[in-house]
Amino acid sequence: MQVTIHNAKTNLSKLIEAAKAGEEVVIAKGKTPVARIVAIPQSKFTVGLLKGRVTGQGPDFFKPMSEDELALWEGAV
Repeated sequence: MQVTIHNAKTNLSKLIEAAKAGEEVVIAKGKTPVARIVAIPQSKFTVGLLKGRVTGQGPDFFKPMSEDELALWEGAV
C-alpha cells in the first residue's frame, strides 16, 4: 500500500498495524516513494525452553573447590 505523507500522519497507528500484519507500507511525497514502514520482528522468550532436553547432572556450584582447583583459580600455579 502506498500513502501520502499527510495520510500517513493521520493514520499512523493503522499503518503500523498493517505493517505488523505483513503488509508493505510505502510513504510517498506526491507520487515519489520516500519511506517504508516495516515491522520489527519480535522474538518470544520462553522460560524452560530446554526442560526435558538436557540430560545428566550439571555442575554443583555450591560444592567447595578442591585445593588444586582453588590454587588454579587464584593463579598460584
